[in-house]
Amino acid sequence: MTRNDSKVNGLVETKQTGIRAHRLESRKKPTLKTIATALGLGVTTVSRAIRDDVKIAAATRKAVQDMARELCYHPSRAGLRLRTGKTNVLSLVLDTEEQIGSFLSQIIFGITEGLEGTPYNLIVMPYPKHSDPVAPIRHLVESEAVDGIIISRIQPADPRVRYMIEQGMHFVTHGRTQMGVEHPYVDFDNEAFARISVECLANLGRKRLSLLAPPAGLSFHDHTRHGFEAAMVEHGLEEVPIQGISNDSSIQQIRLAVRKLMQQSPAPDGLISSSGGVSGTGGAILAIQAGLKDVGAIIGRDVDIVTKQLFANLPIFGDEFYVVHEDVRKTGRDLATALVGSIEGKPISELQTLVVPTKVSLQSTTDRDE
Repeated sequence: MTRNDSKVNGLVETKQTGIRAHRLESRKKPTLKTIATALGLGVTTVSRAIRDDVKIAAATRKAVQDMARELCYHPSRAGLRLRTGKTNVLSLVLDTEEQIGSFLSQIIFGITEGLEGTPYNLIVMPYPKHSDPVAPIRHLVESEAVDGIIISRIQPADPRVRYMIEQGMHFVTHGRTQMGVEHPYVDFDNEAFARISVECLANLGRKRLSLLAPPAGLSFHDHTRHGFEAAMVEHGLEEVPIQGISNDSSIQQIRLAVRKLMQQSPAPDGLISSSGGVSGTGGAILAIQAGLKDVGAIIGRDVDIVTKQLFANLPIFGDEFYVVHEDVRKTGRDLATALVGSIEGKPISELQTLVVPTKVSLQSTTDRDE
């Protein structure tokens, strides 16, 4: 090897070493000092700007926060907890068989949108369906892992709510309790949904109605049944009960139950699906449609259907259905806003949202309208 060859090799080796060092440096987790060095500011100033301290000039805060995003800076959870007693983490807790699929996706999208511009991040904590529902809440509280919790599938006397109140944990419920205590919630008025659904079918001349209700033991079951029963009395209609299933039942279970329902005499001429469970993605409508087809019943002729619709573009599958829309993505945004508001100390009365539906719409390729 010549002297020139050695020199070239040395330069190449030096360059490669520098590249490796740069890569190693770039892989290091950025710190407040990284941001401070990049902007020529003090670490204390950067720390206060990250926390959006109003005593720091707005232009400086923006520069620091922009640089933090560019460098993918995230504060140390352990350090944050030591300094502030907070984690900036919120948790959505749900059972593993409860809302897996599009419904859950839309709720999470909404919560994420609602947390945009705040320091909070979301984690989802599932738990087995038939285990103690308080257990995951207790774990989060005792480990001080989160600043707030979101729960759904609310019971009239929900033990999770009672526990979080006792522990002083910030929380918001997707649904209302009947415990005589005030707490943050976001809920869809299922009593109003049932009432306007019955009214719609009564106006179509239907006389015998069946309700695919939520599971007994949940608050929105009670609300739905109360609205349904009151409207049935008001309009002088007859209920034909659906036996042995709820809207948590599988598609096959709903199909078989509808088939059996339509084979009895007299059969119902109107069906109301309160959604939730498999119907969150249109599954209940498919099941109902299949059960009706099994016995030759024609939708729009032999029976009309009103269903809660959780998505604006739910397929109609070739038949016409009357729908009441529930915007679950907005529900997610409202849940996030309520929980952050609770943490910030806003009055509970400002953190309670009840969405009241007023419209039943016909979704069909025909010109028939409600």
